[in-house]
Amino acid sequence: MQYNAQTPVEYLDVLAEDWRKEKLLQLREIILDKAYGFKERINYKMLCYTDKNGDLFHLNAQKNYVSLYVGNSSKIDTDGSLLKGLDIGKGCIRFKKSVVIKDTKIDEFIDKAITLWKNGIDVGC
Repeated sequence: MQYNAQTPVEYLDVLAEDWRKEKLLQLREIILDKAYGFKERINYKMLCYTDKNGDLFHLNAQKNYVSLYVGNSSKIDTDGSLLKGLDIGKGCIRFKKSVVIKDTKIDEFIDKAITLWKNGIDVGC
């Protein structure tokens, strides 16, 4: 889904008050906690997290899931242990209603992605 918002605050304001917003806010909190030095902005009509090297994460509420876009997840989670049990697409990780975020290792995945990114390692598609 696309949201016509100019700022992160506007984006959050236009989201429906349902499970998708709850999951998106949980993921956003993890990113903001770990991504020191990153700025939150709107890019491609979704939340974007960027630093001097460019955009690392995008976050968006879709119709049936919340997407975390991070490029090539297998470059970050080489053995698949951090994303085990999650729905992984090309360039995105999908969080459906049944996923309990605190029961996943997405925080470790985000932390590793940031570490690789800051060390100049390509995590893109």
